[in-house]
Amino acid sequence: MTETQTPRRSETTRAAILAAARERFAADGYERATIRAIARDAAIDPSMVMRYFGNKEGLFAAACEFDLRLPDLTDVPRQDIGRTLVLHFLDRWEQDDVLVALLRTGVTNPVGAERMQEVLKKQLFVLAARVCPYPTQAPVRTALVASQILGMALSRFVLRFPVAVEMDREQIADWLGPTVQRYLTAERP
Repeated sequence: MTETQTPRRSETTRAAILAAARERFAADGYERATIRAIARDAAIDPSMVMRYFGNKEGLFAAACEFDLRLPDLTDVPRQDIGRTLVLHFLDRWEQDDVLVALLRTGVTNPVGAERMQEVLKKQLFVLAARVCPYPTQAPVRTALVASQILGMALSRFVLRFPVAVEMDREQIADWLGPTVQRYLTAERP
């Protein structure tokens, strides 16, 4: 066996574990997902999961590592930033079961809440700092934008409030866009 075969096998095993974990966490939530079930789904021994990730929390953190793929707002007219972000987040929630699972878990589990906070703080903060008129206010503005985005996602994708589910994307963007816009770009509160 050559040296290049071992890393490939390790990467393949790690990827299989992460794929199985994402599906299991999305289907069962953090509390009900087990290392044994994830290992079974990945067709490996549970000890391999522990070898790669240490424990369930480590596996969850790795499985929920994702890029929000925030849009480059350079060419977006300043007055359209809020609407653009709302539509972007709707796309992300609709296309990513892991993101929905992370939100669901974050509501009931401190590990999930911490993970959700990390993802939003790191990625959304950078965007807020670039577009807000007072970069020192970026943490506050990030928190306010997150409250709107998470509230919408919780209502529409987790709690499934009938009206929130029935609204079309344009309606949601029309309602939430101006609020997100104000949080990011208003001169003063």
